[in-house]
Amino acid sequence: MKKKVLAAVLATVLAVGTLTACGSGSEATQAAAEPATEEAVAEEAPAEEAAEETSAEVVEKGVIKVAATEVPHSEILEAVKPILAEQGWDLQVTVFNDYVQPNEVVEAGDFDANYFQHTPYLDSFNVEKGTHLVNVGEIHYEPLGIYGGTESDLANISDGATIAVPNDTTNEARALLLLQDNGIITLKEGAGMEATKNDIAENPYNVEIVELEAAQVARVIGETSFVVLNGNYALQAGLNAQTDALAYETSDSEAAKTYVNIIVVKEGNEGNEGVAALVDVLKSDDIKAFINEKYQGSVVPFE
Repeated sequence: MKKKVLAAVLATVLAVGTLTACGSGSEATQAAAEPATEEAVAEEAPAEEAAEETSAEVVEKGVIKVAATEVPHSEILEAVKPILAEQGWDLQVTVFNDYVQPNEVVEAGDFDANYFQHTPYLDSFNVEKGTHLVNVGEIHYEPLGIYGGTESDLANISDGATIAVPNDTTNEARALLLLQDNGIITLKEGAGMEATKNDIAENPYNVEIVELEAAQVARVIGETSFVVLNGNYALQAGLNAQTDALAYETSDSEAAKTYVNIIVVKEGNEGNEGVAALVDVLKSDDIKAFINEKYQGSVVPFE
């Protein structure tokens, strides 16, 4: 009798245990099959957003080191920086205040490129210094201008007036040609782009040509009758060719084509990927619009 009771109890316990186990398994299966709650979706969202942000991160491509003069070149490059950054490039600009060091540091391989000069100056520099620098992109043109110093009227220029001009080969010739175009002097036939003050054939006003390093010309405005300034140094002095110059090279002149400012690299580095990206951005509509708005004709994008 006792054995029969015990067997019955055990049977009951086993049945209850079986029911409980099945119930637990059914609830777990049901929970897994049910769709996620709003709270669960909300918890998963940040993880998904983080994944999207990671996939959208800019891939770093490298550094582009450029040597430039201050105005307008470094200012234009500063406008380029954020655009290149979006492409993964870190544009690093070092400002120089002369026309020699920017070429020397590119020739030495310390910089990828420079931005400050035109082709005639580059060609002359290569010949004189034995460097191996090449043009990889035409960017903008800066009209050379004649500005008043102690005198303010070219039509009434005084006898013996002093006129300061840049002393480097191409820019001096350019300045003398501009003076010739405005009836101040006449150059020997054929002097052209290599003219110096020794090539002055006629000097009806007996002007004295004062040759100075280009960066120094603006500093003698108060000491000479007139000065002939490169566009970048005029801007640096707070002057604009179209509004302040007594005469300047027009944007449709041969000078505009000849003296377009360029991006320069050392020969052999023409295929530099970073420099190619730099040139593309400098030629973009966004940067052309920036140049036109900021410089109001004193700097003209090259088309």
